[in-house]
Amino acid sequence: MIKLTHPEKHLREIFLAAANTFPRSEQAEPLIVRFAGGWVRDKLLNCDSDDIDVALSIATGVQFAAHVKEFVRVNKLEHEGREFGFQTILQNVEQSKHLEIARANYLGLSLDFVNLRSEEYADHSRIPEKMRFGTPKEDAERRDLTINSLFYNIHTEQVEDFTGMGLDDMRNGIIRTPLDPLKTFMDDPLRVLRTIRFAARLDFQITAQVKAAILDPLVKVCH
Repeated sequence: MIKLTHPEKHLREIFLAAANTFPRSEQAEPLIVRFAGGWVRDKLLNCDSDDIDVALSIATGVQFAAHVKEFVRVNKLEHEGREFGFQTILQNVEQSKHLEIARANYLGLSLDFVNLRSEEYADHSRIPEKMRFGTPKEDAERRDLTINSLFYNIHTEQVEDFTGMGLDDMRNGIIRTPLDPLKTFMDDPLRVLRTIRFAARLDFQITAQVKAAILDPLVKVCH
């Protein structure tokens, strides 16, 4: 369903091998690496994308990026004579950075590493009050739109649609939220702008329920 470019294929091979050697206890599940969000959406639309969010099941972004760096060094997989390197982007809620991430540029691709997560918001705040490791379904449901909630599992090479709506909405040109749109927009009113932007950019239709939530006085108060 998704055709990888040569650099993406090479990246997948490195990440697969690194995931298989990621240290874990005997009881822990294996590390699953997924490409997430906008990259998946754009690839399904046959658009080029060099910006990949790497979503991890049992590791933080920094933990896996550090492991990949060592894996590349030990196995002499440097690209154009350069080692794999990354920088840590610390949490900064004032700039809407709610989670520490690792950021890298490798094989001509821009990579952000982050763990799957579940978020809970305080009333009248777009800053998550609680955040923890989440399931793929929880991570998909916390996203702004169903078309941005899809995953590409690098192990199975399959697109995963944990909301059950993302692939259909891609095919039918529909803009909707994974969960109740009123709650989605009240949690983070900036999602209203993203909704309108994606509808205009992709020429997709916003559902009546989402339109009603955008115009709801409660959401306007949060703007």
